[in-house]
Amino acid sequence: MDTSTDKKKDSLNEDDVARYLRNHPGFFLKHEDLLAELKLSQDSGKAVSLTERQVGLLRERNMEMRTRLSNLLENAQRNDVLFEKTKALILALVDARRADELSNVFCQHLTENFQIDAASLIVFGNPVVSNSRLRVTTESEASNYIGSILKNNKAICGNLRDTEIQFLFGERNADKVGSAAVVPLHRDRPLGVIAIGSRDPQHFQSSMDTLFLGYIAEVINRCLPRLLKA
Repeated sequence: MDTSTDKKKDSLNEDDVARYLRNHPGFFLKHEDLLAELKLSQDSGKAVSLTERQVGLLRERNMEMRTRLSNLLENAQRNDVLFEKTKALILALVDARRADELSNVFCQHLTENFQIDAASLIVFGNPVVSNSRLRVTTESEASNYIGSILKNNKAICGNLRDTEIQFLFGERNADKVGSAAVVPLHRDRPLGVIAIGSRDPQHFQSSMDTLFLGYIAEVINRCLPRLLKA
């Protein structure tokens, strides 16, 4: 008596069956009667046919794909809005004819269009024009308050000391800042610093991407020197 076939049957497991069905997707087309006999149990304990289960899975996947598509569309819309706001800011910075106008454009666009609670642009120089709207201070004076930030010469985000916040944003706006992002301005020489702040202490964190603010700083780096000479 040949027992090889029986042994082979006994050695079949769930993985073998799954592998066979995966390699033969047309199996149930030739054995449609099995579809009516197969039953799958749900979490509720109710048994359903394989076809009903497949329809349910397709419905779930369809809902998941709809959700993903909706999220992609929402992200695309947000990116479009951000692009338009950024373009308007860049064009306004480039069009500025005076350094104080550049400062006003930067602060106004950030606080009105980017949900920022406070913004500041500080220029290093000789503060001799008392009636100018541009905030000017010497580099040595700035080093007394934000020396560690200037030494890094790169964007930083997080919670700053009270003295740093007051210097960057002024006493009038210091109470609006719980966390901040700061970028030193540099073009052949130190030019100043830009800073944006949020009331939320957790809004700006050290792990945050500073690509956007760095991009704005690069634009200001190119505009500011010629405006200071004007």
